[in-house]
Amino acid sequence: MSHESRRSEAGVDAVDSRTLKGKRGLQRVLNATRYSLDGLRAAWAHESAFRQEVLIAAVLVPVALLLPVGVIDKVLLVGVVVLVLIVELLNTGIEAAVDRDSLEINPLGKRAKDFGSAAVMLALLLAGGTWVAILATRFL
Repeated sequence: MSHESRRSEAGVDAVDSRTLKGKRGLQRVLNATRYSLDGLRAAWAHESAFRQEVLIAAVLVPVALLLPVGVIDKVLLVGVVVLVLIVELLNTGIEAAVDRDSLEINPLGKRAKDFGSAAVMLALLLAGGTWVAILATRFL
């Protein structure tokens, strides 16, 4: 098996990272965009929490844009929803990295996963609190 490409356990071609180093300019931007889209597709395919949050975002973002609030409030409402998605992706990355090494429950691995989960919870609380504060200020 060459060091440039091999089959990973997940059934995806694994590429030696040395082949990706040194890319510059437009090629680097194109590669980064492709990797980002790959990450979004993988999160959608493998993470039910991410799918649920995307569906909620698909409702909340248009609602935020249609609400009769100022532009700063709209940015805040959309921003906290996007923040939840970002934190969920980071949490998913932590979980994948921990599970890659072993599915055995390890105290450090559990701690890393718990930290990621706590970050998602805080992002959700921030999003909920922001929505309640803005809507209450505007409509109550």
